[in-house]
Amino acid sequence: MDLPPHTPVIVGVGFHQEKNDDPTQCLEAYRSMVCAARAAAADAGPQALLAQLESVSVPQGMWGYRNPGRLVANALGSPSAKSILSDLGVLQLTLVSDLCQAIASGEQDIGLVTGGEARFRDIRSAITEQPVLATEEPEDTPSPDVHHTSSDPFASDLEARRGIAGPIELFAIIESALRHSQNLGVEEHRDQLAQLCSSFSEVAATNPNSWQREPLAADEIRNAAPRNAMQAFPYTKRHCSQWNVNRAVAILVCSAGKAARLGLDDTGWIYPVAAAQSRHVVTLAQQKTLHSHLGTVLCGERALALGRVSIDEVEAAELYSCFPSAVQSFARDLKIKEGCPLTVTGAMPFAGGPFNHFSLEGVARMVEVLRAKGSGGARRTGLVSNLSGIFGKQGCALFSNRPNDAGYGYADVTDEVAERDRPIPLNGDYLGPATVVGYTVLFNREVLRLGVAICDTPGGERTVVRTEDETLMKRMTQEEFCGRRIEVEADGAFSLTE
Repeated sequence: MDLPPHTPVIVGVGFHQEKNDDPTQCLEAYRSMVCAARAAAADAGPQALLAQLESVSVPQGMWGYRNPGRLVANALGSPSAKSILSDLGVLQLTLVSDLCQAIASGEQDIGLVTGGEARFRDIRSAITEQPVLATEEPEDTPSPDVHHTSSDPFASDLEARRGIAGPIELFAIIESALRHSQNLGVEEHRDQLAQLCSSFSEVAATNPNSWQREPLAADEIRNAAPRNAMQAFPYTKRHCSQWNVNRAVAILVCSAGKAARLGLDDTGWIYPVAAAQSRHVVTLAQQKTLHSHLGTVLCGERALALGRVSIDEVEAAELYSCFPSAVQSFARDLKIKEGCPLTVTGAMPFAGGPFNHFSLEGVARMVEVLRAKGSGGARRTGLVSNLSGIFGKQGCALFSNRPNDAGYGYADVTDEVAERDRPIPLNGDYLGPATVVGYTVLFNREVLRLGVAICDTPGGERTVVRTEDETLMKRMTQEEFCGRRIEVEADGAFSLTE
């Protein structure tokens, strides 16, 4: 195929996973990344290409390495490669799109994006009391050559004061707003949610890189049980991301010219087509609609326009899946067509959801899926989405078996989103009538612990309320509270007015 020399091409992807109960037999995180990188090189062709890496990009994990990209680069025999680190809060897809932009502009010819965790190893070490060692870099270790940081808020102070500063309760609140927007009953919604997640577990069972490869029936996900405790209504443990994994992924991207000079076989090449992201952060309680996000809509529209593809031409998607509300919100805002798979991995609760690199796994698995359909014939396109925080940032990327005739496209729509998506002001001192827009009940195993709700006030502000009243919390798990009028009382307490 005659390609412009600066066309970015994914030439290899690699995975590494260990599920050994003996922690001493499992690798630490960066060594797992090294294994994944070598697998990616084997997938691309000659291992020798690793010595030519110009950059190694790594998203921050649950480990404490000071310069993980340098550790990986040195182990791979490419000590001169630029090391890049992105903090939690930076969109995971940014590392892929940055590399593709650098290649498309002619700044570099080859780079690696990798991420890895050894959380399961650490847990097994604590349980078995078998110590394991992790590399400790000295304090004078040089900083990464490039360090992407993020200081954006995860939740507002008011949300935190009312007891909803964690992701599970915040995404459960989004789930309630999704249910209300579809006019579903509480039990009907729980049934549909469980069936959706069960279908994801079936996809995971077909993914050779999944952490869990046994499909689960809907009722095994829906209903609380000793090994499936309710977390934040309606989410049980099996609705939620499973980050206690030992796994790594690696993606090798080359310019078409470099790949040709290396003599790489183009049979399995997959092309990054276009990407878009929004970095405009609004905390959940201040978002105009809890279940729908302008950043997602604009990212999708811009990426599709740059890729010269319609959403109906997207054959498969990997929608970010930390919790079911994330998948559903992305699917609705991106207008994913009926019948298009929403996950090719099996989603984070089943495929495994490492702390801060799952979108990279989504990209790598999408490469495998697009390849499996054959290299010839009509264009086939896959979409991978990503969020950061509580839908504070959004990103979309398109991949295909055919390059984009217009070249790789990228857009940052942050300013456009910020202009149109102004945060609703919060009032933590408000007293009086209000309307619930989203809520959940937090559990401690089978015990109802805290009911929380985000509410509209008559003056156009938002407030956050809470209750520890067991009777009221029980009703919140049985009846629809979204749209219900309440009375906000002192210290954020509330009571029903109807």
